[in-house]
Amino acid sequence: MIVRGTVRPSAYHDSAALMRVQQALRGFPGVEEAGVVMATPANLELLRQAGLDPANLTAPGGGAAPAREIASNDLVVMVRGAGPTEVETALGAVDDLLTRRPDAGASEGSYRPRTVAAAARQLAGANLALVSVPGRFAVGVAREALRADLHVMLFSDNVPLEDEVDLKRAAAAGGRLVMGPDCGTAILGGAALGFANRVRRGAVGLVGASGTGVQEVAALVHRFGGGISHALGTGGRDLSSEVDGITARQSLAMLGRDPETRVIVIVSKPPAPSVAAGLVDEAASLRNPVIAIFTGAASVASGMGVRQVRTLEDAARLAVASGGGATTLADDRPALDRIAAKARDAARTLAPSQQYLRGLMSGGTLCAEAVVLLEATLRPLFTNVARGPLADPGRGHGHTLLDLGDDLFTVGRLHPMLDMTLRAARLRQEAADPETAVLLLDVVLGFGVHPDPAGALAPVIADVRAAARTAGRQLAVVASVCGTDDDPQRRTRQVAQLESAGVFVEESNARAALLAGAIAARVVESAAIAAMLTGAPDGAPADRHDPPAPAADVRPPASPSPADALLAAPPHVVNVGLGVFAESLRDQGVPVLDVEWQPPAGGNTELLELLDRLT
Repeated sequence: MIVRGTVRPSAYHDSAALMRVQQALRGFPGVEEAGVVMATPANLELLRQAGLDPANLTAPGGGAAPAREIASNDLVVMVRGAGPTEVETALGAVDDLLTRRPDAGASEGSYRPRTVAAAARQLAGANLALVSVPGRFAVGVAREALRADLHVMLFSDNVPLEDEVDLKRAAAAGGRLVMGPDCGTAILGGAALGFANRVRRGAVGLVGASGTGVQEVAALVHRFGGGISHALGTGGRDLSSEVDGITARQSLAMLGRDPETRVIVIVSKPPAPSVAAGLVDEAASLRNPVIAIFTGAASVASGMGVRQVRTLEDAARLAVASGGGATTLADDRPALDRIAAKARDAARTLAPSQQYLRGLMSGGTLCAEAVVLLEATLRPLFTNVARGPLADPGRGHGHTLLDLGDDLFTVGRLHPMLDMTLRAARLRQEAADPETAVLLLDVVLGFGVHPDPAGALAPVIADVRAAARTAGRQLAVVASVCGTDDDPQRRTRQVAQLESAGVFVEESNARAALLAGAIAARVVESAAIAAMLTGAPDGAPADRHDPPAPAADVRPPASPSPADALLAAPPHVVNVGLGVFAESLRDQGVPVLDVEWQPPAGGNTELLELLDRLT
C-alpha cells in the first residue's frame, strides 16, 4: 500500500461536495482509503489517524507541498491504495468529481440563479432563505436575503457575534425573522428544515436555542402521541446577554398568536440569567401554558403559566399532557429499575482497568443534558460544552463527554450527523483505551442527516467490541435514537441495527446518559440512579410535575407582525449552500430553488483581505 495526496490552495467547495468526492474515491479499484478535507489542524490530524499522513503531498503542478505550509482554507486530498497506478488514477479524477453536482431536481431545470435576489424573484412566493455557506461569507448572504424581503434560517456557524446582533436587529425592525446563526433545526407549517424530524402536526410549539434539543423534544412528543405546530430555531447564542434573546422573543410572541399552538416549549442550553428571566416573564403573559428547559442552568423563578423542568423527556411528557397530570421520568420507578438491572449486569463484566465513560455525541444539547445528569457522579468530567474543562479534544481523558458537532470539530468538514467518519474514528480510538468502560452515543434521525447512521456505526461498534473481547475486556455501548418511525431512516430499524451490534438502546437521551453513567460509576441501585437524575443527594425521586396552566390574568395579544405569515403555510425556500437541505425539502414537496453560490474572490484569503480593506 502507498499513500499520496495533493493540495489545492484556497479552493472552496462545500462540505457535502467534499464528502461525495471522498466516497467516490473510496470506490475506485485498488483504493483502500481516501480523505478529502479542508486543511484545518483538526482535519489534518484525522487524516493522520486514518493512515493518510498529509506529509505525503504534492502541489497540483508537481513538487513537494510540506504539511507545515498548508493553510486552513486549502483543500487536501489523500489516497491510500495498492500501488502508484491505482492512487494516481484516483487523484487524477478529483477535479472532474469536484465539478459534478447532484441533479438539482427536474422542476428547476439546469439553470440556477447566482444571487439570492434573483432566486427570490424567480421562485413564486419565496419567503425564506436557508443559508449554509461557510461562516465568513454567511453574513453577506443573510443581508442580501433580508434586502430581498426574505426571512433567514442561518445554518452556518463561525459567524461573529456582533454580526449576529446587527442581522437580528435589522430583521426585527423590518418584521423579519433571523433563525441562527448555528440554527440546525426548524419546522414550519409541517415542513422540516435543516436537521429536523418528520412528526405529526399538533398543538405543541417549540422555541429552540438548540437544534438537537428541539429534535429530541419533537420526536418524543410524537412518540408520546402528541404533535408539533411549529418549531422555531434561534441559534445557540440568542439567549446570551449580548444578543438578548431577540429571535426567541419574536418566536415566543409569534407562537402565542398562532391559533394552532396551544402549549409552548422553550429549549436552550444555559442562557444568560437576565435573558432567561425576561423570557419567562414574557412567557407568563401568554394565554398558552409554557414549559421551559434551560439545560444546565440554575432554576429561573417561574411565573404563572410557566414550568421549568430538568430533562428534555420531562418537557415532552408535560407538553403532551398539558390538559392534565403527567408522570415524569423521575417518577418512573419501573424504568429506573430496568436501568439499574442493566447497569448491574454490565458492571459485573468490566475488567479492573475499565473505569471511565467516553461520550461521543453529535448533538450539543444532548451532550449538555448528559453532562448535567452525570457531573455530580463522574468526577472529574471533561467536556467541551459550556459547563466543564476539556483536557485534550484529540483523545479522551478520564470521564469525557464530547460534542463532536462543536465548531472545534466542524470547520471545513461536515457535521457528524451527516458524515460518520469522525465519530467512527473516535469510536475506534476510545474503544482501544483499556481504561474505557462504556461508550455513550446519540443517533439522530430525520431530514438532512445521514441516510442510515446506525448502519454506518453498527459495524464499527461490533468490531471494537470484538477487539475488546480479544484483549480480555467487555466494552459496554449505550445509545439513544432521536427520531420517529415516520423519519426516512425509521427509528425501529435503526434501533434494531444497533441492538444487533450489542448496543443498549434507551428511549431517550436522559435515560441513555443515566445508564452509561451508572455502568461507569458502578451505581446499580434505582434510588442512586434517581439521585443522578434529580440531583437529590438522598436519592429521593423528584416531585410529580403537573403541567402548567395558562395564566388567569394575561395581557391582550400583541398586534400581528408581518413575521406571522411565516407560520401560515409551508415556506417557499431559497437555498444557499448545502444541496442536501434542498433535496430533503423537495422530498417533502416544499418549493425550493438553489442558488449557484461561490465565495467572493474564489475564497482566496489574500484577495478577500484586500477587498475588505477596499470596502
